[in-house]
Amino acid sequence: MKILIITGQLAEPIIKEKIKNYKDHELYLKVMPIPIAAFITPKLIIYYMKQKNIIESINTDNTSPVDNIDMIITPGLMKQDTTEIQEKLNIPSYKGPTNAADINLTLDIVNTMKLSTSRPANILIRDKQYQEAMQIINNYQQGSEKINQLLEKKSNILIKDCPLGQDFPMRILGEIANAPSLTEDRLIERVGYYIESGADMVDIGMHAGENNPAKAYEMVKLIKDNYDVPVSIDTLNPDEIKSGLNAECDLVLSLDHGNYSKVIDDVRDYNASCVILPTNYSKNYIPRIPIDRVKSLEKLDKLCENIQTIADPLLDPINSFSLTDSIIACSLYRQRNPTKPLFFGVGNVSELLDADSNGVNAVLSGIGMEIGANILFTPEASLKTKNSIKELKTASNMMFIANIRKTIPKNLGINLIELKDEYDKDDIQIDTRDLPEIKAVADGKFIPDTKGSFKIIVKDNLINAVLYQNYEKTAVITATTARAIYEEILRRNLISRMEHAAYLGMELEKAEIALKLNKKYVQDFPIF
Repeated sequence: MKILIITGQLAEPIIKEKIKNYKDHELYLKVMPIPIAAFITPKLIIYYMKQKNIIESINTDNTSPVDNIDMIITPGLMKQDTTEIQEKLNIPSYKGPTNAADINLTLDIVNTMKLSTSRPANILIRDKQYQEAMQIINNYQQGSEKINQLLEKKSNILIKDCPLGQDFPMRILGEIANAPSLTEDRLIERVGYYIESGADMVDIGMHAGENNPAKAYEMVKLIKDNYDVPVSIDTLNPDEIKSGLNAECDLVLSLDHGNYSKVIDDVRDYNASCVILPTNYSKNYIPRIPIDRVKSLEKLDKLCENIQTIADPLLDPINSFSLTDSIIACSLYRQRNPTKPLFFGVGNVSELLDADSNGVNAVLSGIGMEIGANILFTPEASLKTKNSIKELKTASNMMFIANIRKTIPKNLGINLIELKDEYDKDDIQIDTRDLPEIKAVADGKFIPDTKGSFKIIVKDNLINAVLYQNYEKTAVITATTARAIYEEILRRNLISRMEHAAYLGMELEKAEIALKLNKKYVQDFPIF
């Protein structure tokens, strides 16, 4: 195709660098006499195209009349629709990417995907990638005939109405740590948050070393009465396990060589599933060598052959004892038991590592996928692991799609990139050598605004700007974005000093960043 790319002066070197070796289309470039591409309008494009009828190709020695161009691609940041260009020049005209650096991504798909006159190309492409990715995931949800057929295979099981196994995405089991300490309202709220975050199953974490069967029953029953979600009871205490089963929990977490004989009949009677461990905590026995863990699990699995079991070789925290050895144990178990469900305790690592959880969760999910794990388990017990359930859900979907497509988990349409960039951004250089340089100084001077002041807080997933006038709270303005709040403040004429407006804009943007990243925000303090 003969494609004409429209851009501004500052983006010209980026476009030329990106397309200089491009061979799939015959490319032409028109640089508008405007520095910033976002200021280009359809009328300007029409005017300058009519001024010069012959244009030169950028990757060949050819020239072409404008009338012979097959497609015009405008900057994605151009605010107006491209329909007017198409009508006046009689050439199909579409929006390109918002970032000049993405121009090759756009050129690669013009033959296979229809561009838009109103939406930037890079957004269209990534939306399409996302839709295709989620279509794959949705095909493996409960209820379809395909799922029922897959559940007939020995390698797949059903916990309540949640199908899991080697033909499904790894399922996310979210632990509510220290659940007996929570009020009923707080417990219900926590379960709702987990489900909204993507948890496929919810685990009630009991207090180790305590005996609280009545509380176990109440919590399982409470969740069952309020949510249609598989529930597990997380304890080795036989009394608490029996109470959880009596309340119709779907999964017991966990049985080991020390407690299985006391509860196995109850588990069978209630038709529940069980996670089994290679340990005997009643005798303080925890095998360390990978093959010992595997053999211990296999022995316990035989003893529990009349119930549905899920093997947990125990994922160790880094350097306690050995994360590597525990992963080897998981891999070895899978090799020797190719059809048995496998449990992967991601939270054992992420909670005991001082690192942001999203990268940790992504890598461990990838390892889990490679070794054939079926359940990814985590609490959200610390600030650094907040959002872990959502992260694991995304990572699980990524790994499933990559596995289905037989590709690496990159450019799938979904990702866990939050603080860094997935794609290049425009890096427009402005020559400042001949400009007078003004050294900025922050002197800390403060003059009160006679119209009032604002206390900014983040709560309930909203930015709250509390207006104080004469030291009294008089109103609160809420929104999810800084822009919405400062525009409302300006509309209501609630600010009178320029330095107050500048300060308020800075703090509101900090609050918005903190809200997006689930970080703590305190006014006047840095968030990083």
